[in-house]
Amino acid sequence: MRSRCCIWIFSLAAVVTQLFVPAPSVAQEFKASGKRKIVAQARPVYPPLARKMNITGTVRLVVTVASAGNVLRSEVLGGSPVLVQSALDAVAKAKWESATQPTKELVEIKFQPETE
Repeated sequence: MRSRCCIWIFSLAAVVTQLFVPAPSVAQEFKASGKRKIVAQARPVYPPLARKMNITGTVRLVVTVASAGNVLRSEVLGGSPVLVQSALDAVAKAKWESATQPTKELVEIKFQPETE
């Protein structure tokens, strides 16, 4: 009887934790304009601090892409400092199509909370 009670309490605690701990949200739009197409991208995570402070906006980056398609360098053109690191992390994981030489690509990532 005692073990059933403990299992029931732990199960209830697990359910309550899932209800009240917010899942990480993702940015709604990742847009790159340039000469090369993106072949793989990671969706940026909407930072918890931005959610708490209700910060939305667009982060603009100039990304130098190697001929193999991986990111060499990213420069921030604008956006909220709270959102910039998440954008940089996502762009670092992106992969562009191969080319004969490195190129610079303009990337805009729009952050806004998802509607539930």
